[in-house]
Parts: sequence; structure tokens; C-alpha cells
Amino acid sequence: MILSPIYDGHRVAVAAGSSGFTRYGSAGGGADNPRRSAGSVSGTCFNAGVEAINTDGRRPARMTIRQVAELAGVSIATVSRVINGRLDVSSQTREAVQRVIKEHGYQLGARPRPGGTGRTGGTGRTGLIGVTVPLIHPGYFAEILSGAAEALYEHDMRAVLGPTRHSRAREMSLVERLADGEADGAVLVLPEESDQEFAALAAHGFPFVIVDPRTEVADGIPVVCAAHSSGATQATRHLLALGHRRIGVVAGPRGWLATEERLRGYQAGLAGAGVLPDPALVEYGNFRIDGGREAAARLLSLPDPPTAIFAFNDSMAIGAIHAAAARGLRVPDDVSVVGFDDTVEAAITVPALTTVRQPLAELGRTAVSLLLRQIENRRLEPLRLELATRLVLRDSTAPHGPGRT
Repeated sequence: MILSPIYDGHRVAVAAGSSGFTRYGSAGGGADNPRRSAGSVSGTCFNAGVEAINTDGRRPARMTIRQVAELAGVSIATVSRVINGRLDVSSQTREAVQRVIKEHGYQLGARPRPGGTGRTGGTGRTGLIGVTVPLIHPGYFAEILSGAAEALYEHDMRAVLGPTRHSRAREMSLVERLADGEADGAVLVLPEESDQEFAALAAHGFPFVIVDPRTEVADGIPVVCAAHSSGATQATRHLLALGHRRIGVVAGPRGWLATEERLRGYQAGLAGAGVLPDPALVEYGNFRIDGGREAAARLLSLPDPPTAIFAFNDSMAIGAIHAAAARGLRVPDDVSVVGFDDTVEAAITVPALTTVRQPLAELGRTAVSLLLRQIENRRLEPLRLELATRLVLRDSTAPHGPGRT
């Protein structure tokens, strides 16, 4: 496979996870097998045959819509309205924006990529789809990316990967590059942008789909996510059926949509069994192993500790297992642990993790399907799709023992 990271108008040789975009898909050897495992997305594929190409003089830097907005002293949404000929802009503002566009050479509309990478000369399309993800290496993101890449391969298209590292400024820069002609559309995984920025992007006419939004997004923006609430209810009911009544929670970051929906599902499970929720049994983490370990340690330090812990992703569940071991507690004999996601790590940790399976690869595939419908101007409804979750039973949960309350 040839990887062509794009950064500041040049193609440079980079290692996996470096800044800019990485393009891969139907053209490379790694994508010739559309059934590759999710783990390979973050492993061999991203370290194979990196191409260094100097394009100095052939690819000058282009002005972005954000730069136009800054120079004109208006918002990105206002620039987008001017570009699209909307009438809800004052003549003075319109003239200011148009003057900046004329003076600085901002080019309107999407353009095929230089060097003949466009799929067909007649359509003006590039055959490329941008995929932005916070990180590549965690199994959660790798599996979504794997599903999206496979779906694009089946449509003779390729993915342009943009790791954002949870940086809003970095993500906005990458998305602007995509919308300015680098790609025909984008799949945005756990994006950082605000509702206003999503609206401006849509008004610009750039097709995109959000996978697993961080917060609620406005109506009309296509979204694909898992059924967080029902998955959390399944996990809670499983622990209740094993006799646990003090079920601690290691939640994700406060305010995140997945956190709030999984908390609702947990509370619904307790309510169905007539168990009152105890606020002391809810701790917040960061969706990483260290955050899960620290939050679980706080729960296990309570005067009346939980007999089971439900962590809102597998990484934090693994951290909870570590916290239990550090206190001399055995999983599941002394404390049961349940995760969420069913990543590769869930099956290989010791003990193997009982968890809620999200259809991660299918999230990526479904997002591509919705995106292609937009690009082809086909009917698109519903705009929000929730894919079913299910409980996967392994070795980290057991009936509540008589020695614990």
C-alpha cells in the first residue's frame, strides 16, 4: 500500500499518527482484501510503503473559508451564505466578503485533486472520502475506520484519513481542506465542531455524516450511533440478575452524549428492579485505562463499596480490573466488571471481559452508505440511525457471593 499523507500543501513521509491526512483504499495492496481485521488498520497497514513526494511549485497554499471569514470580520456561516448566493446577508457584508475573495483568490466549489487522482473527469469528483478520527490506534476507532474503508473499497473509492488528536482547531483545519476540494464528502467520527460549524459546513454544500456525536447535533445533520441507552440497560440487568445491588459506574466524560445516554440506561435498569440509584456509586473517567483505574479505585475505597462495576468502555473496564487487583480483589470472585464496546482487548484481557458489543465496523459502513446517498442526491431519511447493541458474556462477571453486601 502507498500512503500519501497531506500536510500544508506538500506530501511528506510520516509515521502512523502524524499530522495531516493519510490516504488509503482500493489502490493499495493493504486494501485489496476488504475483509481485513480491525487491528490491521492501526498496525501493518499504516506503516507500509510510505511515499515521499515533493510538490513544491505545483500545489500552492489555498485560502480557506475560515481565513476569508477572519479577513472579512464575519463568521464562517456568513461567508458560506455569500458563496451560496443566500439573500439573508446585508449588501455591505456581502461586498466585504466578495472583496476578500477577489483580492486573495479564494476558489469556490470543490475541485478534482491535482495529479489526476479524480475518479472520473466528467463528474468533477475525486473518488476520495475524508474520515476524521481523534486517534487511530484504540480498537474502537480502528474498527469504525475498518468498516468505512471496506465500504468505500466496495464502491471503488478511497479514504483520506485525518487523525485530529482531540484538537478542535486541528479538526477544523482538516475538514476545511476536505471541503475545499480534497474529497467528495466526509465521515466525522466523534467530532469536536459546534452546531454552528456543522450548519456552516452543510450550507457550504459539503456532504458529511457524523459517527457517534460528542454532543447533541441539530436536526437535519445525518448521524449514525449505537443504541447506548439500551446497551447500558442490558449490562445493568445482567448484573442485577446475578444478585448484585450495589453496582458502581465508571462513566465517560461529563456532558458527552454517550455518557448521558448510558447513564440513563443504567438508571432504567435499576428502576426496573426497584433499586434506588446511589450518586456515590457513579464516578467519571476519560475513556482510557488510567481513568478507569483511578475511578474504580475511588469506588472500591468507599465504606460500602460496590460488588460490581459497569465501565462505560472496555479500556476503563480493564482499568477497573487493575484497580481491583491492586486492592487484592479477584475478578469476578470478589467484584464483577462489565465493559462497553467489545473491542479486541475485551476478549484477550484476563479475565476475558463481559461487555456490551457496539457494531463498530457497521457504524463505519452505515455512515458511508448515508454519505454516498447524499453525494448522489438520493433521498435521505431518517437522518439519525441507531444501531443495536447486545451483551457479550465472558468471564468477568459472577453471581454475588455471600461474603459481600
